[in-house]
Amino acid sequence: MGLFKFDLNSIEDYVSSHLKLFILSVAGLLVIVCIIAVSIFFIAVRGAEQVLVPDVRGKELTEALIDLQVKELYPRIQLRYSESSQERGLVLEQEPRPGTIVKAGRRVRLVISQGVMISKVENYIGRNIDEVRMDLQTLHVISGGIQFLALKEPLMYDFSPEPPGTILAQKPEQGTDISGPVTLEFVVSKGLQNTTITIPNLVGLETEQALELIGSTGINFRFSLRELRENERGDRVVFQNPTGNSYAPQGTEVTLVVTIPNDLGSSEIYGLFSYNIPSNPYPLPVRLEALLPQGERIRLMDVRYPGGEFTVPFRLPVGSALILYMLNREIYRETVSRR
Repeated sequence: MGLFKFDLNSIEDYVSSHLKLFILSVAGLLVIVCIIAVSIFFIAVRGAEQVLVPDVRGKELTEALIDLQVKELYPRIQLRYSESSQERGLVLEQEPRPGTIVKAGRRVRLVISQGVMISKVENYIGRNIDEVRMDLQTLHVISGGIQFLALKEPLMYDFSPEPPGTILAQKPEQGTDISGPVTLEFVVSKGLQNTTITIPNLVGLETEQALELIGSTGINFRFSLRELRENERGDRVVFQNPTGNSYAPQGTEVTLVVTIPNDLGSSEIYGLFSYNIPSNPYPLPVRLEALLPQGERIRLMDVRYPGGEFTVPFRLPVGSALILYMLNREIYRETVSRR
């Protein structure tokens, strides 16, 4: 029976040689994996082929789409009104801009004209000029800031049996085609010339009653305040000029004096609201409201006023807000306070 001889050095040499081979194999594999990963990364970064964005502004939509398709670009379409009916169906804007280098497959935003919002001039004769102004402002807003119709200023006025502010004539005429921005010329009524009105009798009325009667008759007016005298009552009209039930030309200013009451609470103020309203060719709707500290809103005066110093007596708690409106738009606000 032979003897088995165990050679430790031989085993160590064997293991060492194979371990080196294994390490080299793993290192080589890692290098290959890294190369593949880097290649994939650069391929991903490079992505699709780069192309030059064509200029499609001013072209028909169909032609613009073909130009984009050739470059393997895709449209994102938006519609917008423009200033000319001749632009209908044409590309107004594009993003990215022409000449920009992008990857194939990119979306290009195209703004396409829908033409003008309105195609013909409507009939404005018989309508109130203030209502027409508001309509044109609304049209300006919803059309994205494009002014299809504008008023020629200053307006032309003429005396007429029609109510003041009524449109008597227009140019261009009704039905005129709109191919671009149009300027409207109106002749507006100033009312009858030298019209005589009856001045109502306001002396003895409480201020609130007087303001209501003035609002219904539409007379021109100016208030002032003074302290109470013997046998007088506060917050009442004690003087007017011209006198009540007299006749005067339309637009005559009626001067009114109101007494200051002596029963005011510690947190109340009796005062005279005053604001200079620009003069107008005819009276415009004016309204004065009070917003009380607790949030309640009350109407003090509602009248058509031709312009000038607008004066209204008031009795309100301290901290109330006086708000003046013209044509239903706030034009002034002040807070009631002790001066």
